[in-house]
Amino acid sequence: MGWQVFCNPATQQEMQNKKTRPSRSNLTVLRQICNHIPPHLVPRLARDTGAGDKARSFRPWSHVVAMLCAQLTRCLGLNDVCDSLGLHSGALSALRGAKAPSRNGLSHANKARPAAMAEKLFWSVLEHLQETLPQYRRGKLPNSLRRFRRSIQIIDSTTIELVANSMDWAKHRRRKAAAKTHMRLDMESLLPRFAIVDTAKHNDARCAWALCAGLKAGEIVIFDRAYNDWKHLRELSDRGVFWVGREKKGMVFDLLDKREVSGEVISDEEIMLTNNTHARRVTAWVEVDGKRRKMTFLTNHLKWSAAIVCELYKARWQIEVFFKQIKQTLKLGDFLGHSANGVRWQVWTALLVYVLLRFISRVSQWTHSFIRLYAITRTSLWKRMDLLGYWQQLCGTAGGHFRHLARPEQAYFGGF
Repeated sequence: MGWQVFCNPATQQEMQNKKTRPSRSNLTVLRQICNHIPPHLVPRLARDTGAGDKARSFRPWSHVVAMLCAQLTRCLGLNDVCDSLGLHSGALSALRGAKAPSRNGLSHANKARPAAMAEKLFWSVLEHLQETLPQYRRGKLPNSLRRFRRSIQIIDSTTIELVANSMDWAKHRRRKAAAKTHMRLDMESLLPRFAIVDTAKHNDARCAWALCAGLKAGEIVIFDRAYNDWKHLRELSDRGVFWVGREKKGMVFDLLDKREVSGEVISDEEIMLTNNTHARRVTAWVEVDGKRRKMTFLTNHLKWSAAIVCELYKARWQIEVFFKQIKQTLKLGDFLGHSANGVRWQVWTALLVYVLLRFISRVSQWTHSFIRLYAITRTSLWKRMDLLGYWQQLCGTAGGHFRHLARPEQAYFGGF
């Protein structure tokens, strides 16, 4: 007979609750998150970009905090953001003197304050977090890709649907308007390396040059066929960058040689593109969403096996997981304004919230899904509790990394 036989059930429940009860803190959860933004950073960027020249009552720091709250609470509109901040004006003022905005003040700031400040703030904070915790730069690659000692980058874009009637600047069809976020993502850390926020009416291949400008010799970049530009592929090959992509329909090339194939590989050919770029053309059966599909891949690496080329392109799904977390967890379905500047402000602050939560979760050794992490933060934003300690009590302190899954539908809802 154990001790539990003589223990009062109420006492057992109280002890169980004590295990997951968060410890008190003098700081709100929002303040603990914002403390990872260096105090000097926002005023300096406001001066550099001219974002604080005409601001008197609604300072740039208050604007940043308001947009972070909009992302963390998924407010439905400007009134919701202003009312929520107004109800917690005391806790807000303790956050480096931030103030709750009026509806017109927040709307005007989103329209007039340059979004370049939000963009520079994102990259500066990301650099600061990586310097604070060097492990934040590293992650755990899938088993099939651990053989590569080179950096693997993924390039893709996601479309953000907008309202055509009130956003003429984003129209790309007769009755549709949309913006696009082009991203270069590091495969190991799942963190952005470069990003472009643009309208959807421009071709993806036009942004490929800027996205790949920072790549170094020996690095690997993976992209889909929308980014195929023969001049650009030749330029990457001349720089010593290895690339893997998909074949475009109607592509013209000269066949140089055929290699022996086996398994799921249908053909493996050495070809010469129209601009004298030496490449390989690999056709294989690939499983996508549980169905077998025949796909043709292109690469400028002539020594990899056909199976490695297929595995590298399959790894491109990781950026789809990233986009799904950003678009469906954070506030990118509804926008707080109709101007191009306001949309860019919201996109960059969504990315900022993502890297901040990812950083805190890495410190606390969080091993569950991102949506669960976001849900806990959202419901406790104004509570005074130890955020890191609570996450460790709730989900344990077992070490681990973010899961790298092949399909986004597996990664988003798992564990919630």
